[in-house]
Amino acid sequence: METPDERPDWLTQLDREILEVLSSGLVLTPSIIAENIDRSRTGVNQRLSSLQAGGLIKRVDRGKYKITDKGKAISSVV
Repeated sequence: METPDERPDWLTQLDREILEVLSSGLVLTPSIIAENIDRSRTGVNQRLSSLQAGGLIKRVDRGKYKITDKGKAISSVV
């Protein structure tokens, strides 16, 4: 189990990019996230599920996500 100052071992480069975009505090859709990091919406959408399961982001509405406090702590060390 990771501590807040360590990144999970399952975190990918794409996950780090997603967390960086969401760390702005905005609520974003997978399409907007993908556009901002020059990645495919499909790839982003798949990783959002993992990030949500890990408690780093949360779905706030249908198709809209924001970073959690845990995600902010992790994103600051990646």
